[in-house]
This record gives sequence, C-alpha cells and structure tokens, in this order.
Amino acid sequence: MSETSAASAASTAKKPLFDRHSLTALIIPLIIEQFLAMLIGAADTIMVSSCGEAAVSGVSLVDTINILLIQVFSALATGGAVVAAQYLGMGKKEDAKESSKQLMIVVLVVSLIVTILSLITHRPLLRVIFGSIDNEVMANAQIYFLLSALSYPFLSLYNGGAALFRSMGNSKISMITSFFMNGLNIVGNAILIYGAGWAVFGAALATLISRILGAIYMIWLLLKKDNPLSISGILHTRLSWKMVRSILVIGVPNGIENGLFQVGKILVASLISSFGTYAITANAVSNTLAGLEIVPSSAIGLAMITVVGQCIGAGDDKQTAEYTKKLMVLSYIAMLICNLLMTFGCPLLISFYNTSAETAQIAKELVWIHSLMGIIFWPASFTLPNALRAAGDAKFTMIISMLSMWLCRIGMSFLLGVYFNMGVQGVWIAMTIDWIFRAALYIWRFARGGWKGKKVVS
Repeated sequence: MSETSAASAASTAKKPLFDRHSLTALIIPLIIEQFLAMLIGAADTIMVSSCGEAAVSGVSLVDTINILLIQVFSALATGGAVVAAQYLGMGKKEDAKESSKQLMIVVLVVSLIVTILSLITHRPLLRVIFGSIDNEVMANAQIYFLLSALSYPFLSLYNGGAALFRSMGNSKISMITSFFMNGLNIVGNAILIYGAGWAVFGAALATLISRILGAIYMIWLLLKKDNPLSISGILHTRLSWKMVRSILVIGVPNGIENGLFQVGKILVASLISSFGTYAITANAVSNTLAGLEIVPSSAIGLAMITVVGQCIGAGDDKQTAEYTKKLMVLSYIAMLICNLLMTFGCPLLISFYNTSAETAQIAKELVWIHSLMGIIFWPASFTLPNALRAAGDAKFTMIISMLSMWLCRIGMSFLLGVYFNMGVQGVWIAMTIDWIFRAALYIWRFARGGWKGKKVVS
C-alpha cells in the first residue's frame, strides 16, 4: 500500500461512524418502541384482570413460555443484525442484502417448527411445567398458549425485519410498525374482551391478528428494492451455509443463553406458583411494572448491536470502546431516572390493577427491590453484554449467563424463597444477586479487551 493510501485509510478509520444526531435518531425511536410494547403489555394485563385473578395468573404463566420462545427468535434476529451491521461497516452492500434474506428464511423455518411442536404438546407441556395449579388457571393458560403458538411465525418475521432496519441505523421503521401492531392489539382487546366478552381468548386473538398484520407490513417494506437491506427476490434465494453459519455463530450462543435464561425463569415461575395465587398475581403485576423501568436501557442495548457491529465491521476497536462507554453512561442515567420515578409511583400504578390488598402489598415490595438494585447493576448486566455480542464475543456472554442463572438466580431462589421461607420476595432478591455476578464479569471482560478480534464476517 502506498503512503498516500495508508494515510487515507488511517483518516477514514478515525472518522466518527456515528455523530450525536445519528445516535439520537437511532436511540429515541427504540425507546419509544420499547415503551409502547411495555405499556400495551401493561394495558393487556389490566384488561385481562377484569376477568379475574385466575385469568391473570393463566396468562402470566404462559407468558413465561412465550418469552422463552420469543427470546430464541430474537436471538436469531440479533445474529442476523450483527452480520448485516458488520457487512455494512465493511462497505459490502450486496453481502449485507444477502445476509438479510438468509436471516428471514432461518427465522421463518425455526418458528414454524416451534409452532408445530407447541400445538402438538401444549397440554402435557403446561402440566409438566406448572404442575397442580388451579383448574381454572390451567384452562385459561391452555387457551392463551394455543393462540400464542399460532402467532410465532409472524412474530419471528417481524423481529427479523425490525432487527435488520435497526442494523442499518433506521429504528423509525420498527417504532412505527410497533405502534401499528400495539394499537391494533389494544383496540382488539377492547372489542373482544369488553365487547364480545371473550376474556383470555379475546386477548390472545387480538395479539395474533396484530402480529399477522405487523409481519405483513414489515415484509412489504423489506421487499422494496431501494432498501439497503432489501430481501427482494427472496423466493429464489438458496441457503448460503457460509452466511447462515455467521448468523448462527452469534444466534446460537445467544439463543442458548436466552433460552436457558428463560428456562430458569420458568423454573422460578413454577416455584412461585407453589406460593399461591397471591404470589403468582403479584409477580405478574410486578414484572410488568419492572419492565417499564428498564425500557430505555433495553433500547440502548439494541442500539449497541448497530453501533458496535458497524464499528467492528470497519475494524475500529477504538471507536467500539468509545461508543460502548458513551452508551453505557446514557443507560445508567436513564435507569436512574426511571427507577426513581417507579419507586415513588408504583403504589399508584399497582392500584390500577384489580387485585386484593395482600397482592398489591407484595407487588409493591417486589417493585422496590427491582428499582433500588436495578439502578446499580442492571445496565452492566444486560446492556453491556450486547456490545460483546455485536463484537462476536457471544460464547462468553452465553457461558456467564448460564452460570449466573443456575448458580445465583435458581439456586438462591430455592434457598431464600423456600429454605428461609422468604417466598416470592426471596426469589426477587435472588434475581438481584444474579445481576451482581453478571455485571462483575461483563465489566471485567470488556475492560480486558477479550472481545477484540472476534469479527464474524470477512
């Protein structure tokens, strides 16, 4: 390489890949999208609560399974987003488009397999996981699970498309689609729950319809040929095992990590179900409110995939570190504001749910545990590892997540919740111990530079 070419390359490497405007344009729509999803989830729970605590309990139990499967789909989408972002960072536009097609094919195939298995095994699966819960709770759980399973392929296509738009820095599309889907869901709930009186069936059907329409809209946008990650011609596309392998290098460890994490949460949910309906309902309400607290930090974690992925693709480790630190500072500021607001506002929010006084008191205690500990440990536990994944260091995050879940969250849940008779409060304290363990190791890994040299595309 000539001296002029070398100087030009060095100059290009030093040019900031993201300015303040582009970061703001990426993060703000993600925060809005995440808030919309959580608010609609809270509204969904409130609407279902009008049908009684058995309905809320049935839906919340099935949601632990739904989240497990959704996390698997999201993990594959993350793998595709990392690959596409790294190709974009390298300037390989055609390879980026091809990786987008490969991602959409993979998520569709996987989700169809999961749907078929779920429909076939739904009865024994629910019995094995949740055991001897009330018959009314189980009946609601079966209805909700069946219709949820039918929505998996559409949800996976939406997630894949949303991840692709984010990887190119265009998060407005996923925000608009989320607004469209969630708006339909809430209107559908109002009509089918209150109007038709279909209770849990109505809530599940509204969700299914909204996910179908959301997936159709997302695919329509991706088929446009002027889209940087267009999937035009996907029906004539053959699987490229090289690209699929690159997607799976991130997606499989992330899927295993998320899957086992949710399996652990299902075991914990099963443990909580043994504490009675009060504990189940308080846990469901608290999970919804706690989810609102983490929305901005979670959105910043999604932005990490785009920013770090493109920096790694450009071969610029210095900018990778700088942007990661900048986004982590934003994550902590957002977490501080949201959690302090929730600490003082949760009694009012809990009052919106149609629960007993005992359930409301337990829920308030759980939210306070989550709020006070989340300010310190949540961003390092869940926002920072996205930077490691986007750099190609997904195996490390998988190993730490598995160890932390089984040793800290599950082990300590049984110790505190059962042995020390602390009930569901003990389970939530065990969750914060899990955060501390993860945070320490992820910070150590990032500081030592263990993520360097792990780019998944070439």
